[in-house]
Amino acid sequence: MAIILLFFIITTTTVSAAPTTDSFKPPDNYLIDCGSPSKTTLPDRRTFISDSASSPYLQYNGREIMLSDQSDNNLPLPIYKTARVFNAEATYKFLVSKPGWHWVRLYFNPIENKEFNLKESKFNVIAADNLVLLHDYSPTGPEMKEYLTNVTTRNFNLGFSGEKDAPAFVNGIEVVSAPDMLITDGVDGLFPVGKKVDGMVKNSFQKMYRVNVGGSSIGSGSDTLGRIWDSDQKYLKPQSAAKNVSIAPNIVTYLEGGSPLIAPPNVYASAMEMGSSNTIAANFNVTWQFELDKSYPYLVRLHFCDIVSKSMNELYFNVYVGGKMAISALDLSTITNGLSVAYYKDVFVEPAMVSSPFLVQVGPLNEPMGTKNAILNGVEIMRVNNSVNSLDGLVGADGRSASGPSRGTVAAVGFAMMFGAFAGLGAMAVKWQKRPQDWQKTNSISSWLLPLHAGDASFMSSSKTSMKKSAFYSSTMGLGRYLSFAELQEATKNWDAKSVIGVGGFGNVYLGVLDDGTKVAVKRGNPQSEQGIHEFQTELQMLSKLRHRHLVSLIGYCDENSEMILVYEYMEHGPMRDHLYGKGLPVISWKQRLEICIGAARGLHYLHTGAATAIIHRDVKSTNILLDENFIAKMADFGLSKDVGMGEAHVSTAVKGSFGYLDPEYFRKQQLTDKSDVYSFGVVLLEVLCARPAIDPALPREQVNLADWAMQCKRKGLLDKIVDPNLVGKINPESMNKFAEAAEKCLSEYGVDRPTMGDVLWNLEYALQLQDQGRTDETGYGSEFGSGSGSGSGSALANGAPLVPAVDNRPLTTAAQANQNPAEVQVIEEHSGTGMFANLNSR
Repeated sequence: MAIILLFFIITTTTVSAAPTTDSFKPPDNYLIDCGSPSKTTLPDRRTFISDSASSPYLQYNGREIMLSDQSDNNLPLPIYKTARVFNAEATYKFLVSKPGWHWVRLYFNPIENKEFNLKESKFNVIAADNLVLLHDYSPTGPEMKEYLTNVTTRNFNLGFSGEKDAPAFVNGIEVVSAPDMLITDGVDGLFPVGKKVDGMVKNSFQKMYRVNVGGSSIGSGSDTLGRIWDSDQKYLKPQSAAKNVSIAPNIVTYLEGGSPLIAPPNVYASAMEMGSSNTIAANFNVTWQFELDKSYPYLVRLHFCDIVSKSMNELYFNVYVGGKMAISALDLSTITNGLSVAYYKDVFVEPAMVSSPFLVQVGPLNEPMGTKNAILNGVEIMRVNNSVNSLDGLVGADGRSASGPSRGTVAAVGFAMMFGAFAGLGAMAVKWQKRPQDWQKTNSISSWLLPLHAGDASFMSSSKTSMKKSAFYSSTMGLGRYLSFAELQEATKNWDAKSVIGVGGFGNVYLGVLDDGTKVAVKRGNPQSEQGIHEFQTELQMLSKLRHRHLVSLIGYCDENSEMILVYEYMEHGPMRDHLYGKGLPVISWKQRLEICIGAARGLHYLHTGAATAIIHRDVKSTNILLDENFIAKMADFGLSKDVGMGEAHVSTAVKGSFGYLDPEYFRKQQLTDKSDVYSFGVVLLEVLCARPAIDPALPREQVNLADWAMQCKRKGLLDKIVDPNLVGKINPESMNKFAEAAEKCLSEYGVDRPTMGDVLWNLEYALQLQDQGRTDETGYGSEFGSGSGSGSGSALANGAPLVPAVDNRPLTTAAQANQNPAEVQVIEEHSGTGMFANLNSR
């Protein structure tokens, strides 16, 4: 505990953030009050000039029509009181002194007059001769349209043309330079998470929403670039789910290379956090709802600043965009190296991912430890031009049609997304059975599993023949057997409460019987919670590619009607923990316990060494070791799993795991290695030996943590005093000593001093042989682990194989390493997130 406290103290004193300039002088700054005979000064002290006949900007051959309504004092800005009306095509021309990003802001208000009914007019606005800003537009009241476009030529034009002899009009125009840093060329796509989408600088954008979350609205005079920020109250649904928090804006700092030009300090100085963030049952998302047109892609910019934590590394939370995981376990203090430091994240959303309503959500991690809280400081949603360079309508300036809601873009991106998601997984042909004949007509493209099942959606318009030939057809993705919702409903007796065999944070686990008599464990996600999507995908993709006697087998899944269901082999005897304490089940013998530990160790050793890249389980505990009808142990729950690339010693990632099993070195450094699993397994070994939980708050303070207490007892020679009373007199002392030695080495403070899972496996098998043969180690071999950095060659002594000394005084392995075939492992690109369920079967 002292180490952990010291870690927090050190990190809170190493905050480093550097504010940069908050001023920007635009090279181009054209502000025009259209239809006004003289200049106009706005409340933010910007001056708009007239576009009178002497103006060099307007080129127009029609009748000069200017409207004015100076009597209306309820208008938000004075430029809405005058308008320029066109009964023929008109163009505003601007000379660009410096190419690059430019704001284009257009102001419209249909002024009442005797000659024109401007509320019924329809007109188009074209920028730079080929960018459609507005199509068949009919303003109904005072409003401003804001765009951001990358001007690459010396001349920039804005053309206005009415439809069917109807006039066009405009009240005000801004063409103002914007900083180059405002939009970067590459951003992260929504799926797969972290996939880079390039080419942003070639696009144009329309501001749809700009929201100051947790604070009041911000006017153009208070923004670094003249932007307007709305309050989030009308978007927050329900408002009771969150509460606002704020600090003084001058406390906000920016990372080196960051800038208030991205968003002013006022945005980062306020936030919404979970409304009941300090309650134990805080397990919900804070949600903002927006209305978007599904015909376009969008750039979503999320603003964060940790103004709620008292110290670093307290706050970890998930971020969801459009119902999909956008950021898993966001750790702001690690990214920014401090508190109250501004940070933003851009997410590119394809049309196929746009939902209605469009949701932006933040929610806590599903972990038993840590602060249950989540925050958001600001959100911007910008429409991106479609395939015909239009921001409004499906027809380009040159008459080309987008052929529906950006279908070309959707199809191309859908293909690319499918390739990115599954190219690394291989084509493990696990045949789908019993797919409903009318599956194309059902709503099987759920908001939870679209990335996994998108092969069916991406090629929905194709013929059945072409779909079968597609390399991305789901039946070749190795995701297991497809089970219809109706099948699973029947298998679980309509989700009968009596069939529940386990309860997790996101739903129940049911005992089911398929129509062929196979017993299965059916893990059904709760549709009311959108947490765990990434974890669900990780487990589905991973288990469908891993095959081993000591890993729980995935039978199939269902994704109909927004369901999120995984189906596993049924493990008759449930979690190992249930047979150790707390459930009153018959006592299992020491030999059985050794065999169970050996099976679990084989499963972990396979994960660590059975493929070109190691897979780290990251949530090794006694509830994630399940037992079948023969008490064969199998590792389960891979929602937290991570892979380590070839040549990499560790993965830097936010700390995740279960309290009592967490590797202290991983906690300190946030560097995950296979030795983190080894530490957790050491705690499991002590549970097996002592038959008590890893953490028991009901015990005296010094005994609460099993690992600390057991190691103290071992050092004092009192380990036999805390052994499970049911085992007293039934364990060969040498077997127990070898077992305890394995646990002690696993619990070494530093990973380099811990054994590999291969070393642990050998010692456990040797402890079993000692128990069987009732003798001590007569060979002198196997009493030491070595440095902990060896290769960990695997299991020996299987079936009573003799001990054979190796050249480095360590045992050689036997030829048979149970069910290990590296060719069966296909490592996916990303395994992250928090586990959906505490266990698969609970009794």
